[in-house]
Amino acid sequence: MKAYLKNTWLGIYTVLVGMTVTFKHLFVPAVTIQYPDERLKLPERERNRLYVNMDDCIGCDQCSRACPVSCIEIETVKSVPGEDLGTTSNGKKKALWVTKFNIDFAKCCYCQLCVFPCPTECIYMTDVFEFSEYERGNLVYKFATLTEEEAAQKKVNYEKLQAEKEAQKAAAAAKPKTEPPSHPATN
Repeated sequence: MKAYLKNTWLGIYTVLVGMTVTFKHLFVPAVTIQYPDERLKLPERERNRLYVNMDDCIGCDQCSRACPVSCIEIETVKSVPGEDLGTTSNGKKKALWVTKFNIDFAKCCYCQLCVFPCPTECIYMTDVFEFSEYERGNLVYKFATLTEEEAAQKKVNYEKLQAEKEAQKAAAAAKPKTEPPSHPATN
């Protein structure tokens, strides 16, 4: 009987403690934010989705090498003589076509290590943090401005240039060298 009364008192006591906490918070204003209508101000140095300004990208691949999870894929093709790729916003001349620049945000750990080595500052973190998707494949963002056909054409043009250079080298190597006529020694 004594254990029964002790258990009953313990049950009532715990309910009273819980109700005391509840009663204290009953008259305190709520701190709930009605998201998406109200939004918290993000910290100054938040790290969210990456963005790549392809007009400034020179295809140096430094961001891809700095990425600890290998979520950045870059493919480039050298330009052929006569093609003007333009310059970046800080005046650096472009020499490579960026045929592929993909970032897989399903892998990205938002560490910002890819931002710092970029010499043209074309990759940076934005304040966009809402980009959920139903399909994982939709989290691969393609930043390259060339279409697949244009990229394939750039590759073909470069391969033709390389083949022409190899043919010129082969022709130069096959050409017999003529020795200059020897002059008799004058004494």
